[in-house]
Amino acid sequence: IGWQGAFYNLAKLVATGGLVWLAGWLYEGFSTSGTASFDAYVRSWTVVLLLLCVTLVALGLYHLRALPSGGSASEGRSLRDGLSGLKEVIAAFFTKRHIWYYIAFIILYRLGEGFVMKIVPLFLKADTASGGLGLTNQQIGLYYGTFGAGAFLLGSLLAGYYIARRGLRRTLFTLCCIFNLPFGVYALLAWFQPSSMWLVGGGIVVEYFGYGFGFVGLTLFMMQQVAPGRHQMAHYAFASGIMNLSVMLTGMASGFLGDLMSYRIFFLAVMLATIPAFVITRLVPFTYDDKPNDK
Repeated sequence: IGWQGAFYNLAKLVATGGLVWLAGWLYEGFSTSGTASFDAYVRSWTVVLLLLCVTLVALGLYHLRALPSGGSASEGRSLRDGLSGLKEVIAAFFTKRHIWYYIAFIILYRLGEGFVMKIVPLFLKADTASGGLGLTNQQIGLYYGTFGAGAFLLGSLLAGYYIARRGLRRTLFTLCCIFNLPFGVYALLAWFQPSSMWLVGGGIVVEYFGYGFGFVGLTLFMMQQVAPGRHQMAHYAFASGIMNLSVMLTGMASGFLGDLMSYRIFFLAVMLATIPAFVITRLVPFTYDDKPNDK
């Protein structure tokens, strides 16, 4: 599960790290060639997006050949049968034991992250007079794509082994703490605005290690407690959809709140928003055995 959590979020790290660093490197090259600042940004990001497009097309062609087809359907189904089956799957999901506890847990566990994830890049890039840290694209890409990515992968792998040894029930609150408390790093950076790249990079490493470590707990909880039953794959997909919807909605709200508050106050408010996650993690019941299945 640690490996799965690591690769699940690896694309985000590549996008916020490696691609941003590449855009910054290209921008410097275009700027030294006499291109105006705005045009240099346009050219650098055009190259990055074209490279990304080619990469995705190549991966799509590879997966077209490498992934199993799943075989042909044994029999066709009418639209009415399909809708009836969907209704059954949805009804079964919302009648699961403790399902409303589980939905609340899924939403609240990543509540703080949802607020932070859209504002942090703006905070890192904003000049110090505006309350930011004034980092360049290359610096942001380096911290996220190299140090942050390494810390995230390490955290995910260690969490997998940690849960395997102790079980999810005994470790879930610890995982919640390690996931949410490192967001306080951004509050400290906003208040003290350090110029040392070691402090800034170290803070990002701490946050991403905690993110990788704690995210595994939520993924495994959805697998062990929400998904089991007749429609296991569909119900895991529902739970994942609820999780991502909650992060998307809080991300949308973060822009509005960020305009109302300074970075200092905003990141303090984020820490208050993590409190419900600790409460629900303490209260959430377990329906199924939380021990790893060795069969």
